[in-house]
Amino acid sequence: MLNLKNPLVVFDLETTGTNVSHDRIVEIALIKVMPDGSVEEKCRKINPTIPIPLESSLVHGIYDEDVKDEATFKQVAKSLAQWLEGCDLAGFNILKFDVPLLVEEFLRADVDFEVSQKKLIDAQKLFHMMEKRNLTAAFKFYCGKDLENAHSALADTQATYEVLKAQIEKYEGEELTDLKGEKLGIIENDMQVIHQLTNGKMVDLAGRMVFDNDGQEIFNFGKHKGKYVSDVLKAEPGFYDWMMKGDFPLDTKRKLTQIRLRNFG
Repeated sequence: MLNLKNPLVVFDLETTGTNVSHDRIVEIALIKVMPDGSVEEKCRKINPTIPIPLESSLVHGIYDEDVKDEATFKQVAKSLAQWLEGCDLAGFNILKFDVPLLVEEFLRADVDFEVSQKKLIDAQKLFHMMEKRNLTAAFKFYCGKDLENAHSALADTQATYEVLKAQIEKYEGEELTDLKGEKLGIIENDMQVIHQLTNGKMVDLAGRMVFDNDGQEIFNFGKHKGKYVSDVLKAEPGFYDWMMKGDFPLDTKRKLTQIRLRNFG
């Protein structure tokens, strides 16, 4: 049993996307653990008041039709804030996403939800701190050896080569899934296959544009996130000029130009 001084609420959000400033909650699940060990669970869908992009619905399985009759966050904000009063918060990756988005939702609802006095427990951060994910850890895990002269370019390169060979030997023939459990394919001793499994959705190296499940380029940021690049360039030609003048990598601008020329000549 957890040693608690305050109630601890473990929670998770399903959302319209990953932009804290613009996206909205479509489902929230919470488990309140009391210091005496008793547990109370809550889970409800939320009407985000904005369309849920298809790309997001395909991840969490929640569509506009599923939430059209649900309460908005503003309608439940006060009662939820009261339920969370005096509680600490926990979850997986909550520091980078769930807590910031939850606070944004409260602020949009004009509810003063302050987390500065709450203890925030991120299981993902603890996981990454305890189970290192650097080259030294990978070399030890896959090759069973300690990495000497770490951060020497040649030593790191040699270790990476050994790790890659060991990974392919260990995982060849196994099915690869993403973080949501979606099947991506079978690992083979084939660099084209591995590239497709690990990087196949990237259009530009910065990830500003990605391929959807049908192989179509879509924007992966900002107000046009989830929209087809060609559709945006057709409906809003000035967006191309804005990106070309903006602080985007040259590779992103090159790929955007290629898409524009391919579609519009």
